[in-house]
Amino acid sequence: MPPHRKRRPEEGPRQPCCHCPGHHNTFIFSGLTGFQTGRYSRAVGQSGATLDQQQLLLVTLIVRIAAVSLLAVMVVRYHRFRDLLIHERRGWPMKFFFAFTFGLLLTAGVVARLLLQYNGLDITLEGAFLAGLVTGPWGGALVGAMLGTPAMFAREWAALPFAVGCGFAAGGIREACPKEAIWRFSPFVLGDVPRYVWRVFRRFEIDWQIVLLSAPMALQLLQLMIDHRWPARIYALEPTTPFQTVMVYLGTILCIAAPIKIWNDARIEHRVREQEKLLMKARIDALTNQINPHFLFNTLASISSLVRTKPEAARTLILKLSSMLRRRLRHSEPFASLREELASVDEYLDIEAVRFGPQLRIERAFSPDTLDGVVPSMILQPLVENSIKHGIAPKVGGGRIIMRSFREHGRTIIEVEDNGLGMTGERLDQVFGGADGGGSGIGLRNVGERLRVIYGELAVLHLTSEPGRGTVARIEVPDLASVNGASA
Repeated sequence: MPPHRKRRPEEGPRQPCCHCPGHHNTFIFSGLTGFQTGRYSRAVGQSGATLDQQQLLLVTLIVRIAAVSLLAVMVVRYHRFRDLLIHERRGWPMKFFFAFTFGLLLTAGVVARLLLQYNGLDITLEGAFLAGLVTGPWGGALVGAMLGTPAMFAREWAALPFAVGCGFAAGGIREACPKEAIWRFSPFVLGDVPRYVWRVFRRFEIDWQIVLLSAPMALQLLQLMIDHRWPARIYALEPTTPFQTVMVYLGTILCIAAPIKIWNDARIEHRVREQEKLLMKARIDALTNQINPHFLFNTLASISSLVRTKPEAARTLILKLSSMLRRRLRHSEPFASLREELASVDEYLDIEAVRFGPQLRIERAFSPDTLDGVVPSMILQPLVENSIKHGIAPKVGGGRIIMRSFREHGRTIIEVEDNGLGMTGERLDQVFGGADGGGSGIGLRNVGERLRVIYGELAVLHLTSEPGRGTVARIEVPDLASVNGASA
């Protein structure tokens, strides 16, 4: 008997050959793995345990739901599929790539049914409908054509037009309904069916969740009717009791709703991550903008003190300040290399050198392997400014500032040390601001907050001071590439 033709009931079950163990094993394998071309078989294992018709049906439905859910998890892990699921504006190349790849994986299940008689992986109706919901009519039709073609070679003549029609039907629903209504479709919708039905009768308007529930059920009914009218011309599960009929329709709904739920969760997770990145960038920008006025006010105060006594020095300061501000306007990135950050600090020190003259000495000790490391922009200048303002400026006879950097245990260490007046513990708390953000040290508090926003607990800002001997500000940061989301 050809493998594509269904056995008529009057022909009776196929009897295994008692003298051929291979035939007997084949019969057992086909019975255990599913239904034989739509008809149910009784499976007898070596231990004597049996699976009746209803159990085989339930096992096949569970395998189908698990297979399509696993496939949905697999495809959402690749960025090209995520882009298609997340962004509604899609080009034809992206749609074609998704439809072709998704259809190719589903076609393997159809081939498994035809060659191995394993029916649990044939998800023709549900696969074509899913592709149409995600990509539109033509993408659904492409997947339907791919799924129906192998069945055509097995003389299941109705399989190809039916699968293409499923894809077109789902694509038409996608074009007609709001896109968010599709993504709200999930297995939990089944519990809200009474509420949706009541809403339809109360408001006399279309509820798209009811449409998304009804369409697969209508297609499943059409598939069963074709199989009943023309046996062996299309593959379908054939329930024989009301309970089995309910399970078949429920399985069809879950095979569509479960992947939609998985993909929608991935969309929501992506949006949450994007919002977190935007929030972090907004906080960094706000903190950076807070530093700029703080620096500007301090510099203008320095210029005002020189306007009458040293007008030429004041003029030089104004020119350097304008040059520095123009440079910072051109470079508005939230991160920079340590080398670029030092160039910005040198511009600030040029301004302070005009003000203090030879009383201000700057020493640098930077390790070469740290200069190309990426750090938050404007992270070093507030430390130097704090040393000058609170350490060197009040001291008689000027002072010295030492800037150094080095690597230690896979982290970059940046230190700014001065030999100024130093501070007591109480004064240190006022300048640094503490963990609660209070205090008068706007620059240092800003630096600490930016480090917390970008690195979390991975970065440290530590300030130590001794009255009469000076202050050391120490920053410890990990490599930026190892911090998730820092590049946003």
